[in-house]
Amino acid sequence: MIDDRKPPSRLSGFRVCLLGGAFFVALLAVLQPITRYEDCPNYGGNGNASAFANPAWDFYLTLLLFGWVFLVVLEQTLSVTRRGRGRADVALRAAGAIAVTTVAACGLFVNVAVVCH
Repeated sequence: MIDDRKPPSRLSGFRVCLLGGAFFVALLAVLQPITRYEDCPNYGGNGNASAFANPAWDFYLTLLLFGWVFLVVLEQTLSVTRRGRGRADVALRAAGAIAVTTVAACGLFVNVAVVCH
């Protein structure tokens, strides 16, 4: 009997993580947010300001980051992600993908969204 199954992909469990990361790099390149406190419109004063030209992006970025983490968790539940792997391998890959995404999302949010607040 010939085994026609393909070996599991090295990217299984990390696709959404990597694609989401690339999406956010491109999004921030397009939006060009303020990244230094000295460049904020409220520098030297009080109050809140946005790091983006359109203040609504503070909210949109938060929603997109939560959605990214949710999609990474969702990807870990798909049978395609687990196919051909042992339990320990699946658990380690899921933990790695979720941890990397969560740290990246939190770091991105803190560095960009709250710089002028």
